[in-house]
Amino acid sequence: MIKPSWPVSHLCHAVSTTRQGGYSAAPFASLNMGAHVGDCADRVDRNRRVLCQHVNNKPVQWLEQVHGNCVVKIDNVTPDPIVADAAYSQNRNVALAILTADCLPILLIDKHGSEIAAIHGGWRPLATGIVKNTLEYFSCSPSDIYAWLGPCIGPQHFEVGVDVVSAFESVVTDSQRFFIAKSITDKTPLGPAKFLANLAAIARQQLRDLGVRHIYDDNHCTVTNADQFFSYRRDKQTGRMASCIAIADE
Repeated sequence: MIKPSWPVSHLCHAVSTTRQGGYSAAPFASLNMGAHVGDCADRVDRNRRVLCQHVNNKPVQWLEQVHGNCVVKIDNVTPDPIVADAAYSQNRNVALAILTADCLPILLIDKHGSEIAAIHGGWRPLATGIVKNTLEYFSCSPSDIYAWLGPCIGPQHFEVGVDVVSAFESVVTDSQRFFIAKSITDKTPLGPAKFLANLAAIARQQLRDLGVRHIYDDNHCTVTNADQFFSYRRDKQTGRMASCIAIADE
């Protein structure tokens, strides 16, 4: 388990899982949190119980993530996943979880420990306003929000096309600096065909553009560390990590 490196740990139970310490067999070995990837349901349930222990045994709200920009407010946990790519709550008896295997998980909490959120930061959600939509649920100023960026695909491995570069032109300040042309010989009439994108840096800049000043990042790359992380880009058929947050007990 990875604990976020931020100064608000006393205000929340927050954790990001690795692929180690669970019950699943290859190619989902071993702490797979994804119930939608073809793993044995019983093993996934056992793995999720391991996660639950790290958020003080609070019930976890799972999402059916669709790479959109919908945010759901969670007052009470539902037994079935909710279709959304971010969740927000003020309930101390709720834990919010995001599943990833290269996309960026973003955890948020206000400085008083009364509001939390978890965001699925894939490039499509980020490009269509998932961060802005989530921050709008908070009653406090963005400057009073703390953000943690979890393990994701690193900037040396996230190859994208011109369509992704174009998608961020109007949604993040100075967007071109987050994309490096991969090859000067592989070009389209409009320029290089492939770029390397810095997903975490894009999210960090979006948070700053929206007024969030307290941003923390442990810089874990999911692709390069096969022993510790699942990676869809690396392995295709694979498990999922979970990044989870709950408000601390009084």
